[in-house]
Amino acid sequence: MFWVLLLLLAWAVAGLACTRLCLAAVRAADAEAEPCGKHDLTLYEAAFLSGGPARVADLTLVSMARQRRLLLAHTGWATVVDPRGRDDIERSVIGAIGPEGQSPIAPVRAAAASADAVHGLADRLVSAGLAVPAGAGITVGSGVRQVRIASLAVLALGVAALLMPAQESVPGHLVALWFALPQILCLSCLVLARIEAHPYSRWASPAGQRLLGTLARHPDDTGDDRAYLTSVAVRGIRAVGEPDLRAAFAHRGPHRRF
Repeated sequence: MFWVLLLLLAWAVAGLACTRLCLAAVRAADAEAEPCGKHDLTLYEAAFLSGGPARVADLTLVSMARQRRLLLAHTGWATVVDPRGRDDIERSVIGAIGPEGQSPIAPVRAAAASADAVHGLADRLVSAGLAVPAGAGITVGSGVRQVRIASLAVLALGVAALLMPAQESVPGHLVALWFALPQILCLSCLVLARIEAHPYSRWASPAGQRLLGTLARHPDDTGDDRAYLTSVAVRGIRAVGEPDLRAAFAHRGPHRRF
């Protein structure tokens, strides 16, 4: 009857993961119920809600590069052309590059993403009910990932139970049926989450996701350059069309000055 222990383990894994997902969905629903006044997203805000602090840093670098105030070389180096930042986040990027005016892009992205200006942006979005508070616990997206892992674990435990020496008292098809129950629980939670909470987001609250959806439907209301940067804010570096600029962000080899 060792398969019973595996069944209990399967129920424990499935139950814990599904409970966490349900709690995350309840918190998301509570956040959605909170009133949120009219809010027009800035590019920085759209970037944060789409990809977090790192996306804000990437957007800033791309924006400054397109304005020829920053040179991003395909070798993975950033060079300051105009040392006057137009806002706190741009000044954070320039400060991260350092007094020499030149630095590898990777540490600049990391430093800019953790700057006080980006933390302030996050706090304002949380206060407006558009972003998920830091330390709020498991989100719907991470909860869905945990349920998927639990589903695979239940399947593996069921296969292990079936591969054990035959149990005279319980036929194999009944063992499979017992393991099917926690699997059904996991799959049902995934289906409900897909219907009720998709798309899943680590950063944006339900209200923030709705605003992002509106932004994605009307990306060119304020001009071509704005549309381009909006695409970068929402989709990330993969929206960058210039090959050299994409190469600057993709560079992972030994850093060489240019």
